[in-house]
Amino acid sequence: MRRPKIVMFHRYALALLWMLCAHVGAVRADEPEPYRIQPGDVLMVSVWKEEALMSEVLVRPDGGMSFPLVGDVRASGRTVDELRTLVNERLNKFIPDPAVTIAVKQIGGNRVYVLGKVNRPGEFTFSQPIDVMQALSLAGGATSFAALDDIQILRRESSGKQTSRRFRYSDVERGRSLDQNILLKSGDTVVVP
Repeated sequence: MRRPKIVMFHRYALALLWMLCAHVGAVRADEPEPYRIQPGDVLMVSVWKEEALMSEVLVRPDGGMSFPLVGDVRASGRTVDELRTLVNERLNKFIPDPAVTIAVKQIGGNRVYVLGKVNRPGEFTFSQPIDVMQALSLAGGATSFAALDDIQILRRESSGKQTSRRFRYSDVERGRSLDQNILLKSGDTVVVP
C-alpha cells in the first residue's frame, strides 16, 4: 500500500526542521562567552533623555564603580548586560522606565604578565581571550636558556589563594597535551624559568 505524498512530505519537513534546530543549538554552543568587566576598564554610561546622567566611568581596582543616583555598585566580573540591568533597577526608584546604555569604551583591566627568560618580559593587555602560547608570543618568545618544560602559570583565585599550573612547551609544540594550553584570565602570570 502506497502512502500518500502529503504524509511523506510532512515526515521530510519534520526531519529537516529537527536538523535545523540541532544546527542552531550547535552554533549557539560555540558562541564566545560575553566579556566580563574588569578593574581598569572605562565604561560609557548614559540614560536616554537625561543629559546629566551621561559620563565615562572608571572601574576601580576594587571592582566597583560609582554613578549618580545609583551609588556604588560592583561592576567587575559582570557582563555589560548584567550591569545595565542592575543600574536600570537602581535608577527605577528615581526615573520611571529609565533606558540605560552601557558600553565598554576602553579595555584596561585584562592584563597578563610574562616573566623570566623571554625576550620582552612584561605586562600585556588583551581584548580577546589568549592562551599560554599566544602570551609567550606577545613576550617575543623564550630565550635560548629557558627551561621550556618547566613553565608555570600562576593564578590568584577569588578567595585570594594562589595556584600554580605546569606548562610543558615541547608537548604543546608537538600537538600533544593541548589541554594545558589554557585560556589565561586577567591577572595570570606566566613564569618562564
